[in-house]
Amino acid sequence: MDSLVTAYDPLVPYTLSEHLLVHANPWIIDTLANTDYYRMMARDSFVYDQRKLLVLKSLDSIMIPDSLSAAHILDSFHKTQLDVNIPEYKLRIYQDTTLLFTFPVRVGKNEKKYLAMGDKITDLRTLTGRGRIIRHERYPNFYNPVTLKRFYLTKRDDDKTTIMPQIPWIETEINGVRNGQMIHPTTNPITLGKASSNGCIGTRESDAWIIYYYAPPETALTIRYDLEITNATNKMVQLKNIYGY
Repeated sequence: MDSLVTAYDPLVPYTLSEHLLVHANPWIIDTLANTDYYRMMARDSFVYDQRKLLVLKSLDSIMIPDSLSAAHILDSFHKTQLDVNIPEYKLRIYQDTTLLFTFPVRVGKNEKKYLAMGDKITDLRTLTGRGRIIRHERYPNFYNPVTLKRFYLTKRDDDKTTIMPQIPWIETEINGVRNGQMIHPTTNPITLGKASSNGCIGTRESDAWIIYYYAPPETALTIRYDLEITNATNKMVQLKNIYGY
């Protein structure tokens, strides 16, 4: 993707980016989402190292958007926002008032723990507020935040071991503060719908690709703690108060 952006950016009358290029070719998102370990296993395909999977092949055709198409895509980015409701364990993507996607997530534990990464006792609860996406970590390294020990492998929910997937992590800024809360994939989707992280918002691998491409830098983000919600049948539901607020 980087080489395509570098090659074609001088040839178009707008600033070409990876996100813009992928939205002009949405099949790329679908292809990346299907590299999800558990989707591959459902197709009887065990992948030890997802980095070796090919997404863009030499004979694939990529459409470079014209000025009007690019302007439309860029406008859609400006209208996109992410919404996370902690006790509901849900992340939603909206464009204006239109709901595009709803994904299950995991959130921070209701406890305090010493983390060597911050060298202090840390409240692991996911923090609420309004903010934005400020950065993508496209090639994340993986460390145990308690011990700072780096790791390269992960045990999956089926007890098989693989190399950690190379899926971008999304850094957030909430209420003007970069507090280290990331939106990133978990290799153990059994933890989704639970308070089981060190504060970050965890998603399925397939969902992480979609969120990444719908959340370029400056995308608006709201993290809230609403205990009363309306369900699919328009009935008010009281959620469990997982943090005791």
